[in-house]
Amino acid sequence: MSHDLKALTQQLVGITREAGAFIHQEARAFDRGRIEYKDLNNLVSYVDKEAEKRLVERLSQLLPEAGFITEEGTTGEQSDPNGLNWIIDPLDGTTNFIHQLPIFCVSVGLTQHGKPIAGVIFDGNRNEVFSAWEGGGAYCNDEQIRVSPAQKLADSLIATGFPYYRFEGMNKYLDILQSLMQKTHGLRRLGSAAIDLAYVACGRFEAFYEYNLNSWDMAAGVVLVREAGGIVTDFYGGDEFLFRGDVIAGCAMQPELVAAIRDYWDR
Repeated sequence: MSHDLKALTQQLVGITREAGAFIHQEARAFDRGRIEYKDLNNLVSYVDKEAEKRLVERLSQLLPEAGFITEEGTTGEQSDPNGLNWIIDPLDGTTNFIHQLPIFCVSVGLTQHGKPIAGVIFDGNRNEVFSAWEGGGAYCNDEQIRVSPAQKLADSLIATGFPYYRFEGMNKYLDILQSLMQKTHGLRRLGSAAIDLAYVACGRFEAFYEYNLNSWDMAAGVVLVREAGGIVTDFYGGDEFLFRGDVIAGCAMQPELVAAIRDYWDR
């Protein structure tokens, strides 16, 4: 890529902050009557849509040649399968936002040929900006971050997400949950995959796993974890996570977690 990824990421920080400021302004007087249902348990609001429009407008100016993959589809189909794409989740944790639970964020990743190369996650509730670019390391508010030094699953605090559709995998998921409850320090479910991944990158969680995710849930977080020294794979230890939906991200103990999950997922 001919662009300066560091400079691009620094500009992206400002753009995500702007979107985050709008979201938090709207949160003060949010009207639940304006909630929409995309499908079962999949909520969206005017805040998601407006934040996405603002992000697309600013990112189009920043990198005119890039396409878009967006959660709310405000751009229509404008992705470039062979080039650069912005992958946007304007409000990751919409259900938390609607219920005034302060765990939600703006997540924007940049991919090239389907590989995440830069990303920013802005958590306005804690005023934390997580940023990373390929070869440049990962940062929280300009301080470099690293994944946890934990070597074993038994020493780990794990984040996950609960399925809210496609329940055919529920029994396997519950088996994995039961197993990991007995093998780790515990499990947490925050309701924002992007924040989960950011917390893996800075060592607050040792790992995160979930299935039924979309690319916009993880594009930015993948860069963060990898640039912080972590490992990201699908449930089988491969690289087919971004558009397939099952992902495991962690530190040195990640291969042990992959084995523990695959043992039940293959049944």
